[in-house]
Amino acid sequence: MGSLPGPLDRKARVYVAGHRGLVGAAITQLLSEQAFSNLILRTSSELDLRDRGSVDNFFSETRPEVVILAAAKVGGIMANDTMPVDFLSDNLRIQVNVMDAALKYGAERLLFLGSSCIYPKLAPQPIWEDSLLTGPLEPTNDAYAIAKIAGIKQVQAVRRQYGKSWISAMPTNLYGPGDNFSPTGSHVLPALIRRYDEAKAQGLRTVMNWGSGQPRRELMHVSDMARACLHLLETYDGDSHVNVGTGTDLTIREIAGLVADAVGYDGAVEWDTGKPDGTPQKLLDVTLLESTGYRSRISVQEGIASTVDWYRENSAKLRMRG
Repeated sequence: MGSLPGPLDRKARVYVAGHRGLVGAAITQLLSEQAFSNLILRTSSELDLRDRGSVDNFFSETRPEVVILAAAKVGGIMANDTMPVDFLSDNLRIQVNVMDAALKYGAERLLFLGSSCIYPKLAPQPIWEDSLLTGPLEPTNDAYAIAKIAGIKQVQAVRRQYGKSWISAMPTNLYGPGDNFSPTGSHVLPALIRRYDEAKAQGLRTVMNWGSGQPRRELMHVSDMARACLHLLETYDGDSHVNVGTGTDLTIREIAGLVADAVGYDGAVEWDTGKPDGTPQKLLDVTLLESTGYRSRISVQEGIASTVDWYRENSAKLRMRG
């Protein structure tokens, strides 16, 4: 069935789609550190992955042997809830175009990156891979989730029909350098970091956070995710998608406390319960991942502290996408 898992040829042509995004940038950095000498990279202005003809031409010219599909339209609760057409249409086109071209031009190894939001809103915790399609999705991001589920199914279909060693990884909530700190488009941790750091800088005595603070979230530093991606490409060749996480979670209230400590904010905190909480808990079961020999290394305390440092050092050039 295609090429069996093992160390990737460091001279292989490796295309990282979405290399400027949170995950793609971390993967690209890791591959460079690991002496991959033939990385193929294109910005969204150089190659619009939603344009089928352009993607086909690109693959025809570059013929990547390994494809890491980290490109996606992403956002937080507000963005997903208010722009479902964009999240569904853009992500479906990106995935189908890249995978069809990768198949057509002979990529033996492909890693598709999804999201833990593929699982039912009320899935039993921790969430096993086989919980997929067993119940209703979280309504605020169901369009994005459906697109990612379609990507998983396309990978499985290619494995079944063409015998390619393609795999999918479903990360938990990721954070770290290069995250999106937009007030309206960010996920929970970068939103908290921005909010608390601004409160500290402005001398505010109260911070208002969204929701009740009771939902639980599993957080994984993006550098750990990058390591997991390379690890899976070199060790795993199964039909199931693979959960990628740490196996532990915290309440958003606890996460907010860690952020406050990291930025040095000691004021009061209030919770706006009129704002949505989202899924009550999303803790991934990582038994399958750990069976391949992978373990995360960066603690949430260490990761949040280093991300705060990075945020402060790069505040003038941050991604602020809505």
